[in-house]
Amino acid sequence: MSSTGSITGATDRRSWLREHSELGVGVLLLVIGVLVLTDALTMDVDITQRGPVGPTTVPIAVGIGLLVVAVLLAVDVLRGGRGEAEGGEDIDLSEPGDWRTVLLLAGVFLANAVLIGPLGFPISGALLFWGSAYALGSRRIDRDPLIAAVLSVVTYFVFNNLLGVPLPGGPLMGVL
Repeated sequence: MSSTGSITGATDRRSWLREHSELGVGVLLLVIGVLVLTDALTMDVDITQRGPVGPTTVPIAVGIGLLVVAVLLAVDVLRGGRGEAEGGEDIDLSEPGDWRTVLLLAGVFLANAVLIGPLGFPISGALLFWGSAYALGSRRIDRDPLIAAVLSVVTYFVFNNLLGVPLPGGPLMGVL
């Protein structure tokens, strides 16, 4: 085989992969679906099983859903379907990304993860909501902390009292 033939074959393969790049998303969904199903099916549920619907029901449904979506996406791509590039977004691709906002939000979420144990959810949640509002552009220092505190306490009560999902109360445990 000549070197021209191997170059043409490699170019054709790269061109085909570029035209069917959405298959990568399908492969990723397939791998995640298999991992979720494997984890759900190997879960030890004897202690927590209390009826016909146990702790494996939702992960199995999600895993099967991921596999179905992966197969449907692959079939659509192989039939010539293509995603619309940035058709539904109102963005200017010539502008650089807003890394300041992304880093501020990442810092706020990391701070929440670190502070939720010692401070409890009401305080760390208020900091999370206030910090997120600040990172996304709100500069209303007179009202944002109050809204964040109310939202955090309401969320704490809904999860803790209505849904039965215990969140750490921290130093406010005796007060709330």
